[in-house]
Amino acid sequence: MARSGRYRVKFRRRREGKTDYRRRLALLKSGLPRLVVRRTNRHIIVQVVEYSPHGDRVLAHAFSKELRKFGWKYSLKSTPAAYLTGYLAALRAKQAGVEEAVLDIGRQASTRGSRIYAALKGAVDAGLQVPHGGEILPDESRIRGEHIAEWAAQLKEEDPEFYQRQFAEYLKTGADPGEIPSEFEEVLEAIKASAGVGDEGQTLIEGGEENS
Repeated sequence: MARSGRYRVKFRRRREGKTDYRRRLALLKSGLPRLVVRRTNRHIIVQVVEYSPHGDRVLAHAFSKELRKFGWKYSLKSTPAAYLTGYLAALRAKQAGVEEAVLDIGRQASTRGSRIYAALKGAVDAGLQVPHGGEILPDESRIRGEHIAEWAAQLKEEDPEFYQRQFAEYLKTGADPGEIPSEFEEVLEAIKASAGVGDEGQTLIEGGEENS
């Protein structure tokens, strides 16, 4: 559709519902890098992104699939996984010289205690300064996966058949859902110990909007 004096075609990403340009502009006006948190059906992605007129630059990146190499055996899209991914991304951001950022959740719904805010808490606990209200963060028990472990224990006792179906992916690899909290602590320590490991190189994103 052509432009006219009365109508202008919206940007493609606005038409596709991928970018809220007003929100993006407000974030850019802060002058700080953006802590970009995105979730898919299977993973959590956390990036620290710096604006450039020629394309946003990724200063640090963490993908929940990376948690496997630190010993995480469980879901890669859960609240504990989101926290660990945010923690890892923030450590890499600090290694790249980033101390402050603003949270960018894109067009995702803002829900108190959600996985988005678990990733934020991970980043903040790793030392990245991100403005936020403490009431939006999930509590420590959810961060450690205690709710999952408690539910697994209840199912195992009350409905063993459903327990086997619900946690089949864990059980076939020898992972015990009841041990998630202790495994969480071990993986977190492994991430801290490997703080100097990982590729924190800057990546140019074509078009400058891929993470908006």
